[in-house]
Order: sequence, then structure tokens, then C-alpha cells
Amino acid sequence: MDTGAGGRELYEGLTEGAGPGAHREVALPWLAETGRAYRERLHTAAACSGWWQDRRTDERVGVLHMELYALGRVNDVLLLARQTPAGPWDPGVEGLAFSDEEYLGLFTGLGMTPFHGGGFDPFLHEIVEVEQADDPAAPIEVTEVLWPGLMLGELLFSRAGVRVRAGAAHAQHGVADRSPLYWTFRRRHRRTVDLSQGWGGNSQWSTDLRLDYRTPSGDHLNVDGDRPVDGSPVLALDHPENLSPRERLLTPRERRDLLRHRCLLRTPEAVAELDRAAPWDREFIPFDWRLPAAEE
Repeated sequence: MDTGAGGRELYEGLTEGAGPGAHREVALPWLAETGRAYRERLHTAAACSGWWQDRRTDERVGVLHMELYALGRVNDVLLLARQTPAGPWDPGVEGLAFSDEEYLGLFTGLGMTPFHGGGFDPFLHEIVEVEQADDPAAPIEVTEVLWPGLMLGELLFSRAGVRVRAGAAHAQHGVADRSPLYWTFRRRHRRTVDLSQGWGGNSQWSTDLRLDYRTPSGDHLNVDGDRPVDGSPVLALDHPENLSPRERLLTPRERRDLLRHRCLLRTPEAVAELDRAAPWDREFIPFDWRLPAAEE
């Protein structure tokens, strides 16, 4: 993907001492430098075509994976100003408070389309705050959109951040909005878990953006994953598709929630047993999970 400056350069430009003029001084020059070839290459990922399967035979696939991930990091940084800090992991965001017009202009300039979504949809919406409804059975309802989502063709690039009202049977305050958010690099208000964490300054950029597609035939989640969310029916200890002992402590519904919502929505039924291995909520490995085809 030899198209000049890439997403990593933009991320580093935004995070290494950029001030209040970051949009004008960093983002706009970067966007102008990328050019048409960059946007055309990104558009390769816009359709659920199986492009990701050619990684072993086409080095451009790996480069595209890394570029999408780098842009995902840029997005995470620009969303921080739209979040309320609530913990010691708050990284601060002074100087990166892009206006909505500036934020959307960057990504629409790359060919993406913003959305807000209608009724609550875990494909489209990331839960940021939960207002607990009096009725435990009350369904999840969007009460406010905090930031827009972004699609690149059929590919979900970023979910819209929302405040919701919900009964505790569907989404618990303090869990659905504060438990670790997987497949995510950075948030102010909650811990995050992605596969870049713990790697060196260069190795971490080999992480992939999660690939979710909304197509006329249905939604396809984490298409690059190859491990059944319910584990393999073969329980040999050396079988690569087995669930770990910790993963088996989650119910099928809890595992599906973790895959669909990228976080837990309620305190797990087996929390007492999970608590024996704290911090258990950051140590699931769902990154290669797939739903059964009938559920996509």
C-alpha cells in the first residue's frame, strides 16, 4: 500500500504533542497527502468479498489490515473528547477536541459514511452509559447519541456511541457501560482490550481491525475469526478450537453478548468462580470467535 503517509503517521502526529490546531496542522495535510490511491486501496475492504482470506499469498492484504487498524486508533483518539473520564486509565485529550464537522470531514474524506442508527442495535451502537430502568425486563432503548458511527461500504468501521435505558435483565449499569471493551484500543471511561496491548512499539501495529459486515444477506461478525463461540464438540485437551476453562464459565448467552456487543452486559452467572482469578474480565480471548452461520 505504497500511497504515502498512512494511518500510523496520522496517529503519531495527533498524539505526539499536537495542540489545539491539530486538525489544521496535522489532519488536513495528512488527508491531502494520502491521495486517491490510498482511498481506493481502503475501498478494497468495503465489501464482504473474502479479501481477508488472501493474507498468506498477498502481502497487500496484511498491509490493508494494518492500515485499517491504524485508522481505528486515530478514531479512538478523536472520540476521547466525547467521553467522560471515570477511572485512573483516563489518558487525557487536551488539544484533540475536533468539532463534529472536522471529525466527520476526516473520515468522509476517506470514503466513509456516517450514521446514527435508529432503535438500539449492537451492530451499530456502542453502549457508553446505562440508565437502569425500574422494570428489569425493559428492553435496551437509545436515549441519546454521543457520537456518530462510520461505515466503509458494507464494513463497520466505528459504532455510534449511545446512552441507553434498559432493564437489568438486558443491560446492567456498571457492567454494560464499564466492563472492559474488547476489540478496542482506547476509551476514557472504561478499560479496553485489544491484541496490540503488551507488544513493542512496532509489533503492536500488526494488530487487525475487527471486520464486521452488514450485507443484504445479513450481518457477518468477526469474519476473520475461525473458532466457534460455543467451542468444538471435540473435547480433546489439545484441540485448538476448545474454549478455555474461563470461557466455559460464561453461559452461551454471555459469550454471544461478548461477541456481539464487544463487552459483557450483565454480571456473569459464574462470577463467584471467576472471581478466583482476578482480573478475570480482561482475560477472555474472544478475538477469533465466530457465531454459527445460522445466527449471523
